[in-house]
Amino acid sequence: MRIKAFAKINLGLEVVRKRPDGYHDILTLFQSISLADEVEFRPAPRGELLVRGDDPGVPWDESNLVHRAACLLRERTRAEAGAAIAVRKMIPSGKGLGGGSADAAMTLYGLNALWETGLDRPALAGLAKELGADVPYFLTGGLCLGRERGDVVEPLPDLPALPVVLALPSFPVLTADIYRAFPAALTSEGRDSKIVRFFEAQDKDFGRLENGLETVIFRSYPQLAELKSLFRDRGATLSLVSGSGSAVYGLFQDRERAEAARDAVGRLVPAVLVETLSRDRYWESLRAGV
Repeated sequence: MRIKAFAKINLGLEVVRKRPDGYHDILTLFQSISLADEVEFRPAPRGELLVRGDDPGVPWDESNLVHRAACLLRERTRAEAGAAIAVRKMIPSGKGLGGGSADAAMTLYGLNALWETGLDRPALAGLAKELGADVPYFLTGGLCLGRERGDVVEPLPDLPALPVVLALPSFPVLTADIYRAFPAALTSEGRDSKIVRFFEAQDKDFGRLENGLETVIFRSYPQLAELKSLFRDRGATLSLVSGSGSAVYGLFQDRERAEAARDAVGRLVPAVLVETLSRDRYWESLRAGV
């Protein structure tokens, strides 16, 4: 069984408040894109769990989210079967594209089918919350509003398919470092939410969306601000850092401008052209290899 694990971008992100547990409540718009890892599942001898991947920069030991997801599902369902899981990485790590979280979510989904544990998608999403803040999103896909830590997910009406150019600098950005440095004065608690205004408006004005973490990110990584400016100069409807990672994207209304932007950005850093996925296309493409 092979399943695609699709990446995401954040069309907007607002840091609402710091929680008593040290995490932050956020408001964000998750959007699936067509860049995807491939996760393969094969039966293994009873109780044996083998995880491997083709990216040498990713640890594939018991600390990996894929391994943790498999163990969590087996523990909660008391499944006795084994599995050999192989991950072919296309989503670069540390870029804010959710590759590790997507792989973990698809591990829950794939092993639930392979082991015939019988959990429905809401039950799988409940397990996903224990693995990471954005893992539950990947069991919904499309355009979604993320609340609290990002783990409370509300599906929204999908946008039309739009071209997206991803600029992928060689360095990662650590989420914990960015949130640790985020000043309390910049939280949006009590302020009018641009994200709420965006999805409530009949005319979707991408220009009102922003990533509240960019103030901190650009301070440490000014080259990312330069990539954002380049996308804007090339006609992007929206350009943001995705989440807290180092990927900067440009969202375009037409493919011709997107291709020109990819070529321009590609002279500075690796760049790929993908597109947004609706929820229906997300699940159709995800299941195509099952």
